[in-house]
Amino acid sequence: MNYLPEFVTVVLIHLLAVMSPGPDFAMISRNSLVYSRKIGIYSALGLALGIMIHVTYSLVGIGFIISQSIILFSTIKLLGAAYLIWIGYKSLKAKPVQQSAERNSQSKVISRSNAIRMGLLTNALNPKVTLFFLALFTQVINPATPLVLRIAYGLETSLMTFLWFSFVATVLSHRKIKERFQAVQHKAEKVFGALLFALGLKIALSKSR
Repeated sequence: MNYLPEFVTVVLIHLLAVMSPGPDFAMISRNSLVYSRKIGIYSALGLALGIMIHVTYSLVGIGFIISQSIILFSTIKLLGAAYLIWIGYKSLKAKPVQQSAERNSQSKVISRSNAIRMGLLTNALNPKVTLFFLALFTQVINPATPLVLRIAYGLETSLMTFLWFSFVATVLSHRKIKERFQAVQHKAEKVFGALLFALGLKIALSKSR
């Protein structure tokens, strides 16, 4: 069987999904602009690791169980919503940086491990990503596809996620963009905070299916 058409389909569907606006994009934008390019890229690494969590439980069939259990799905949904609301709240409460020395040290406020954890939790607790990978592995990928190829598809989606959001982080953290951003950093961080807060509320109030 020729699996190239299936692979191309997986790549295109995931590319459209990963490029669409959502919690992942909002979080990467915030971390890249407020902190630094490195923090944005480490956050992208966290998103990629989150993808592997979805891939793993989809491969072993747990994703189907989660989708069919109202309690499990609702728990994941509420945890993800609460996490986004918490990040948004912290951004809304952020104080303006007055002195240049403080501004220069702003990128050191968050550690690499915290950036990775932030990316991982933002993605892993997103119920829409859970349903996306369930649909991908049950409706797009043929059940007869060899396990090694399904694993390869999963690795490809994780790598693509990392590369795309690393690109976003690199663009947004460009010197000229950062210089313009610094003039409105406090207001912009509040905008990102409000966006993440709103996304969290939207997820929390959405239907279980």
